[in-house]
Amino acid sequence: MSSARFTTPVLLSAAAAATAALLVSAVAATLQSAATPPAASPLVMPRSGLSMDQAVRMVEERYHARVVKAQTEQDEGRTLYVLRLLNDAGKVWTVRIDASSGSVQ
Repeated sequence: MSSARFTTPVLLSAAAAATAALLVSAVAATLQSAATPPAASPLVMPRSGLSMDQAVRMVEERYHARVVKAQTEQDEGRTLYVLRLLNDAGKVWTVRIDASSGSVQ
């Protein structure tokens, strides 16, 4: 009888350990996938010049408007940022930024 008394707690401990191991691996996988950026949206940054974030900040300050859409475009080997802006009056317009020089087109 004494062996039955010790067997049950040992089996419960093994089950608890297995459950804990599964939870730990699930949490680790979730954290790893959250930290890894999706492969479908590669970061495009020219070798020199402005990043997309820098271009967005620049036009928002210059035009006192909010960027509501941002895209990257290639034009004859040059990288352009196409930014759609919206101001407080509701006006919407698009500007193009040359990524290498920062010039507004």
